[in-house]
Amino acid sequence: MAYWHHPRFSSGIHGSDQRTDRLWRALHEGGADVVLVAHDHDYERFAPQGADGRLDPDRGMREFVVGTGGRSHDRFAHHAPNSEVRNDDTFGVLRLSLHDTRYDWRFVPEPKKTFTDAGTAACH
Repeated sequence: MAYWHHPRFSSGIHGSDQRTDRLWRALHEGGADVVLVAHDHDYERFAPQGADGRLDPDRGMREFVVGTGGRSHDRFAHHAPNSEVRNDDTFGVLRLSLHDTRYDWRFVPEPKKTFTDAGTAACH
C-alpha cells in the first residue's frame, strides 16, 4: 500500500496527475495492491489498474481518492476510465483493514448521510 496527495487517476476537477506516473509504475512493478490519495474533494474508487492505467484485475492496483475530510466538495469533471464508484456530496472516512492475503474497505459517511462503499479484494 502507498499513499500520497495528488491522484494518478481522477474524475475530479483537478484530474489525473501525470507527475505521479513514475511512482505509479514503480509500485506496480513492485506488486503493490492499493494506492490512497486525495486532492480532489470527493470520493472515488477505481478498479485495479496496471502500470499503463488499463484495467488489470490480476496484477493491478486499486486507487482510492478520498478527499472527504470536511472542507468542501468538488463536482466531478468527467468519468475517468476504470472508475467504479464516485460520490461528491458526502463527508466521511475510508476504513481500510489490511490482512496477510486480502484487504477490506468501507467508506464511513458523516452522520445522517447514506452513501457508503465497501468491499474486499485479494492481495497479489
